[in-house]
Amino acid sequence: MKIAFFDSGMGGITVLADSFNFFKNQEFIYYADTKNVPYGLKSKKEVKKYVFNAANFLMKKNIDALVVACNTATSIAINDLRKKYEIPIIGMEPAIKPAVERNNKNNKKILVLATELTLKEKKFNDLVSSLNSEDIIEPYPLSKLVDFIEKREISEKKIMGYLKRELKKIKFINYSTVVLGCTHFIFFKKFFRNFFPNNINIIDGNIGTIKHLKDILFGNKKRVKKESGNNDIKFFSSSNNKKDYKKFKFLLDYYKENITRER
Repeated sequence: MKIAFFDSGMGGITVLADSFNFFKNQEFIYYADTKNVPYGLKSKKEVKKYVFNAANFLMKKNIDALVVACNTATSIAINDLRKKYEIPIIGMEPAIKPAVERNNKNNKKILVLATELTLKEKKFNDLVSSLNSEDIIEPYPLSKLVDFIEKREISEKKIMGYLKRELKKIKFINYSTVVLGCTHFIFFKKFFRNFFPNNINIIDGNIGTIKHLKDILFGNKKRVKKESGNNDIKFFSSSNNKKDYKKFKFLLDYYKENITRER
């Protein structure tokens, strides 16, 4: 099975890395649109064009499934992608539903951190409305976190300083859950954990997305006997820059060492 993961840049590596716990002996392709990252501050028209350019590239690799491992790209283009291509196409969305379920009517709010474009899109607002949670969902853009990852800036001092500046008006006592609504943000999960009080849940949509993908591809089939090998991974980027491939390895190793173990 050949499974492709696509993101505007490096954020989707978090989804790729988490998928290793669910898939073995598969062929993975990861494509980053590094020429056009970040998507979060661009127009909807631009992003849709970039997404279809990436999808066209990946379809030529004869993939069996595509994971749009980018909340912004999903919110803008997922429906059109599914209309054009026949293979399974899985998107990302902020984990608002499990956050609302966990909230358990305790009069607390849910802070949704994502890019500006994700939070402005109809798909996000429709999701909030469908859960009747407009009164408890508080969207908050932190788009600069995408830049930090793309530049490999994972300094605790720098990230914590940024969070303190941007979230200084947030009164922690009012919140039960923080939703990381951008795959880039998950690289900073341990910093978020140190920033927010321990009684605040911090969740994301990675695992739910991967489980959904596995259900679509394999259903209820038991694959235990076959899941003992390693996955083959190939990386591609739109800028085709050697620095991108060094960044892929650096961030994948960083995530596996620092974040995956916490799940």
